[in-house]
Amino acid sequence: MDMLIILTYTSLCIIVFKLFKIPLNKWTVPTAVLGGVAVLSAIMIAMNFNHPYAKFSKEYFVTVPIIPEVAGTVEEVFVQPNVPVKRGDVLYTIKNDKQEFALLKAEAALEEAKTVAYQNEEALLAAKSITDKANAVVAKATANRNRTLTTYTRYKEAHDNAGSNSPFTEQDVDRQRELYIAAQAQLDAAEAAVEAAEADERRILLSTTSMINGQNTRVAQLFEVKRQAQLDYDNTVVRAPSDGVATQIALAPGFRVTTLPLRPSMVFIPTSNKRLIAGMFWQNSLQRMQPGLDAEVILDSAPGEVFTGKLVQVLPAMREGEVQANGTLLSARNITQHGFAIGIIELDQDLNQYNLPLGVQGQSVIINEKGDFLHTSIVRRILLRMMAWLKYVWPIK
Repeated sequence: MDMLIILTYTSLCIIVFKLFKIPLNKWTVPTAVLGGVAVLSAIMIAMNFNHPYAKFSKEYFVTVPIIPEVAGTVEEVFVQPNVPVKRGDVLYTIKNDKQEFALLKAEAALEEAKTVAYQNEEALLAAKSITDKANAVVAKATANRNRTLTTYTRYKEAHDNAGSNSPFTEQDVDRQRELYIAAQAQLDAAEAAVEAAEADERRILLSTTSMINGQNTRVAQLFEVKRQAQLDYDNTVVRAPSDGVATQIALAPGFRVTTLPLRPSMVFIPTSNKRLIAGMFWQNSLQRMQPGLDAEVILDSAPGEVFTGKLVQVLPAMREGEVQANGTLLSARNITQHGFAIGIIELDQDLNQYNLPLGVQGQSVIINEKGDFLHTSIVRRILLRMMAWLKYVWPIK
């Protein structure tokens, strides 16, 4: 751009000398040269300071690496390179035999667990019924034991008190005693049956009352296993994460894809309404670069066009000063690398209307009218347009 200023001034001097037939002598030539040096120096200093210029500017865009959730062999690729797709459209499918088997196995295990849970509920009802019946038997055996005990006690006391005059013989007393012992044995057996029934009921109750969120724990566990198997099965169909295009597709049936993020299966470019330009600016321009300032951009791929926009931000860090924790010492050679500030420009125009690919390059300027007493912004705009016209012939920097 500085060369354009010098060439323009030189052209004006030649025209003036020719048009007005000014003689070339020791006064006129030095005056034109020294005057040009003074004027052009003032213009370039004021212009470069107030209106930063990025000799290298490039559009940056975000890509999404397509990484499947499950590993496997590609069965079929549906997406076409550089053809727009909608969110959820199928990109490719993975052979799902393994996932299908796992899903069927999980579904079978879940149904079995539901059946077991139902059987346990029915068994609990049956166990409660058995316990109730056993308690009824105990009550009946207790009454029989008490009756035989009373009869035996009455016989024995009458026999002991009356002696030989007792209405009950020794054989009668022994018979009542045997009836009492038999009734007591029946009661003990009934109580043992109650304890066994209650133990069985408690065992079944523990298995049926193990609940989480109102559901049997075993059933809930296998339900989540089934959900995971269903998710793995569904993930064998890889879909577009958003509206956009897949580009430079090398994937083909038979390829092995993995879930490792180191080797994506394809690159997806989401559709974006805003296209951003990143410009590389000298660090002495940072004090004149505030977000919100007007900006102008020219592109090598659009000769003669000047795009307007706004400076949205200046990146808060520069790569040349980055340090990471590792086992290598910082080299002094890295300090000698000059860092440039990166400014992000959002264009007012829609570059999609120009059918330009993402990543186009060009040049950009930031227009800061504050403190520009010489109004050099006009010169900067004119020079930028001259560079845009020259791009018809050569993409000048």
